Amino acid sequence: MEAGLQQTPSADRIHIAFFGRRNAGKSSLVNAITNQTMSIVSEIQGTTTDPVRKAMELLPLGAVVIIDTPGLDDEGTLGSLRMQKTKEILHRTDLAVIVINSTIGKTELETKLEADLQQRQIPFLEVYNQCDLHMPEQLPDRTIAVSAKTGFHISELKEKMATYYQKQAPKASRSLLGNFVQQDDIILLVTPIDESAPKGRMILPQVQSIRSILDEEAICLVVQPQQLQRTLSLLKQLPKLVVTDSQAFQRVNQIVPPEIALTSFSILYAHYHDVLQKAVTAAATLECLQNHDRILIAEGCTHHRQCNDIGTVKLPNWIQTYTGKTLDFTWTSGNAFPDDLTPYRLIVHCGGCMLQPRVIQYRKELAAKAGVPFTNYGTLIAYVHGILRRSVSIFPELQEKMPHHIHETD
Repeated sequence: MEAGLQQTPSADRIHIAFFGRRNAGKSSLVNAITNQTMSIVSEIQGTTTDPVRKAMELLPLGAVVIIDTPGLDDEGTLGSLRMQKTKEILHRTDLAVIVINSTIGKTELETKLEADLQQRQIPFLEVYNQCDLHMPEQLPDRTIAVSAKTGFHISELKEKMATYYQKQAPKASRSLLGNFVQQDDIILLVTPIDESAPKGRMILPQVQSIRSILDEEAICLVVQPQQLQRTLSLLKQLPKLVVTDSQAFQRVNQIVPPEIALTSFSILYAHYHDVLQKAVTAAATLECLQNHDRILIAEGCTHHRQCNDIGTVKLPNWIQTYTGKTLDFTWTSGNAFPDDLTPYRLIVHCGGCMLQPRVIQYRKELAAKAGVPFTNYGTLIAYVHGILRRSVSIFPELQEKMPHHIHETD
């Protein structure tokens, strides 16, 4: 799902997923809440066969992604596959709406789902649909009775979703550069325009960095690598920070004086997603790789790969040149990510600009459970070029925790 020029990126939207048994009225409820025919509605069980997503503005919540899912009680071989797709949605769910058929009541399926949601720390609401046929009694605080058919309590449900999410959701700063930038600081962004750059627009990390800088009333300059030295010579005041595309790290490091802080968009995202400490430690795994160790390279987006693509060409070349080993690489993109990570010796993830923080956290935790080091593009590229310590110098808390051998590598 690509964001248009004026749209909130999917990663920054609240993802609201509707779960429940077949014919609980999930699709009818989704259509009533969105006030449009988002999902096909039928009395035939299992009408919704795959998750259906819709990005929209839903007041009073704001920018959201609404997800309608297949029934939790789907049957047969195809049913099992559909249920697996439904469970995968949990990794991307910020607020779960459990739809219960009022004429049947709560069953073991809903109880198990709620236990899973609590373990994942995902806030959820219980919604008893079809209350025009049967009105349940003594509903707890996070429960509401509605009728998608008559529209009863649909507006109240929207309000309850907003109130409950704002109350339960983790309070986190959502700014890439807000912690490092003050008013009137000069921040210089280095953005290569090469064969992999999208035509006529900038990529999301660049756009979000510009906005983050402007939000702090700082001064943002954007140049290509070949303009960097000339730009620095023209400035009467040195930039506080230079942020570069990781692919240009080595070249930019040679140009930017040591008194100017330097980092990359990918490293900023690692900090934003709270995986930077792990990524720095994991980068040192390169020192102990053996021939034919397996490395997973994961990208969050599904862009068309160019002939000199960073994930499939540049990263493997840098890694094998640095280690002197012949390694086996596997690639994933978009929402695809293996459940079993034990075959891999190292995971190298992109910055994750197209993924929610919850998704990156899930993947990091999955790697930790499998005992597989988890790093990201910018951190690893800085490591192989010997500039990792400089590239994370804007994070003083990280300098104190950085393993000694990483200092020696830089």
